[in-house]
Amino acid sequence: MTSQDFQQVPNKYPSICLVSYLAYGALTGGRSGHIGGVEWQTTLFAKWLAQKGYRVSFLCLDEGGPQIEVIDGVRIIKTCGRFAGIKGLRYFHPKWTGLVRAMRQADADIYYHNSCECVTGQIAMWCRLRRRPFVFSSQCDTDFDPKLPCLETALDRSLYRYGLRHADVRVVQTEAQRVAVDSGFGLDAVVIPMPCPEAENFTMGELESRPKRVLWIARLCKQKRPDRLLDLAEACPDIQFDLVGPVYPDSYAREVFERAKKIQNVTVHGPVPRERVPELYKNATCLCSTSDFEGFPNTFLEAWSHGLPVVSTFDPDALIATKNLGIIARTVPELQAALRSVLRDPNRYRELSQNGRRYFVENHRADMVLPKFEQVFLKLVKGSKETSSLKASPQVPVS
Repeated sequence: MTSQDFQQVPNKYPSICLVSYLAYGALTGGRSGHIGGVEWQTTLFAKWLAQKGYRVSFLCLDEGGPQIEVIDGVRIIKTCGRFAGIKGLRYFHPKWTGLVRAMRQADADIYYHNSCECVTGQIAMWCRLRRRPFVFSSQCDTDFDPKLPCLETALDRSLYRYGLRHADVRVVQTEAQRVAVDSGFGLDAVVIPMPCPEAENFTMGELESRPKRVLWIARLCKQKRPDRLLDLAEACPDIQFDLVGPVYPDSYAREVFERAKKIQNVTVHGPVPRERVPELYKNATCLCSTSDFEGFPNTFLEAWSHGLPVVSTFDPDALIATKNLGIIARTVPELQAALRSVLRDPNRYRELSQNGRRYFVENHRADMVLPKFEQVFLKLVKGSKETSSLKASPQVPVS
């Protein structure tokens, strides 16, 4: 489909614009961009809406290709290059001006953004001025920490708070996040689980015959604590570990990367294209997460879709513990004991695997979750149109 063909799509449904700056790599199936859980989920949502017949625009940074292109029925509009403009001024031009231009080009009935950043406020301002509904979706538990530790400047924090306050709907991933946005900001939110594609050709019986391989898949950055994973690998020389993910350009990430390459039972994959990810899960017997904090990791959903137990230092809404989907451990010795427990007891392993698979099927399948987001959009657009109609109607005197 070309950009011109996109314009001819019947306006059967409201038009929708999704903003995810780093998602171009996820949209194209490549390795570029951030390509975290948020990018995959937003891309999944965009393509699902397009398949249903919605006119979907997707705003992201310019990582090559034409300024406007159409992929899988989604019109991609580039805002600007990540490092375009003059240092110190690029915040406003071309980044902010590029966003405004792209939002105007999208000309959507509703706008959606996922992630805690200054862009949240910039989108909210534009939507407020033009009376377009805006939906904000959370990424991480720190999105609702009043101190906003993940935002570096006072301007970023101010813009994000503005966007959070002026979003027409705030979507959160867990009940804990709903409580946090209420207690931290005095705002309401709706809990909707995140979607994830189901594992293809999955059979539960094949899991028990696999060799002991532990999968760690995330960005190599301080928040994810891959150093803990390497400590764990050194403590468990009889278990193979797969370290998967892009390396951040800082001293911590480089040190972890270089150290990992020297540990015999660790295979360092680096970033992998999306089509190879299912293979990694199919070759694993367990997923390990070592993060200090998260939201609701997409990797958990992918693991449970493949029937893999999760051994983790983080537990969203205490689901792993209460629903018996894996084991929670806080220290490296506890992680070691948890892994041994999972991999040495076939009955325990089978129980965790079945629980994880069942939980995924009942709560996170894309065909179950995405219609819930769709209903939020349709309700907002309907309310917006009714409000506009009332404002346009002549006033009737009240006697």
